[in-house]
Amino acid sequence: MTVTKTAELTGHGNPVFTLEFSQKPGILFTGGNDKGLVEWSLKNHAFIKVLFPVNSSIYAIHCPVEVPFLFAGLRSGEVKVFDFEKQALLASLRHHQKPVFDIKSVQHKQELLVASEDGTVSIWSLKTLELLHTIKVSDDTVRCMAVSPDEKQVAFGCRNNQIKVYDITDYTLVKILHGHTMSVFSLQYSPSGDYFASGSRDAQVKIWDARSYELLHNIPAHLFAVNSIAFHPTLPYFATASMDKSIKIWGADDFKLYKVISREKGFESHALSINKILWNGDQLLSISDDKKIMVWDIGFGD
Repeated sequence: MTVTKTAELTGHGNPVFTLEFSQKPGILFTGGNDKGLVEWSLKNHAFIKVLFPVNSSIYAIHCPVEVPFLFAGLRSGEVKVFDFEKQALLASLRHHQKPVFDIKSVQHKQELLVASEDGTVSIWSLKTLELLHTIKVSDDTVRCMAVSPDEKQVAFGCRNNQIKVYDITDYTLVKILHGHTMSVFSLQYSPSGDYFASGSRDAQVKIWDARSYELLHNIPAHLFAVNSIAFHPTLPYFATASMDKSIKIWGADDFKLYKVISREKGFESHALSINKILWNGDQLLSISDDKKIMVWDIGFGD
């Protein structure tokens, strides 16, 4: 496996917390402890513009499939809604009083899920932007969530170390998973939907069966918190990013470690905590507290 850094995007003045692809190919959005949500071109690795200003840190960005909106979850608890067709901000979704940490959508139900530090997940209509209902998931923060590929279940990672799995049909609790010893920071289903991976402040990655909910594997993945997990869209690999300033690439079928991207391994990589990663084909994008966005070409060989 080969790794080549092909671009480094600079311009953020503070830590970058989240990134998301636009519905329009070749466009990336990033947000963090800055005064705005930033749009970038992935074709020429260049800054395009600040899409809109914000008055508090952006912790989550979401662009639902086939919906012309961008949602940005803020530390203030509000969710900004940008309409691409009108090229303007719509009314904010105001419900949570504490930070919003993750936003996902359920395409077949046309619903938006917003997870907050207040321990609840609010559910909104993507058509009307009305609040439909709220789930009390935890007495503490809901830090992350993942929707299964078949959109039948959603998993929530909580600050109290638990993972809670809900049925998307009626949002009833299916299972509570215990295993991590610290807050769960990241969740991701495998593309097949057979299992999902969780990453925690305890530096572990755990692999759970998506049907039986049994713990299949425990990987002592990093030195510090696992902030992000991303499965390659077509190949049997996944990547993890950590507060320990490294990115690691693992086999999604054998769970072996194949590559470490870090300064210690000779790469011109991030100098501070890596907060989130995304695959763009065989490219891996990473963002960090060091204010930088990096683009990595991963060569998987034959």
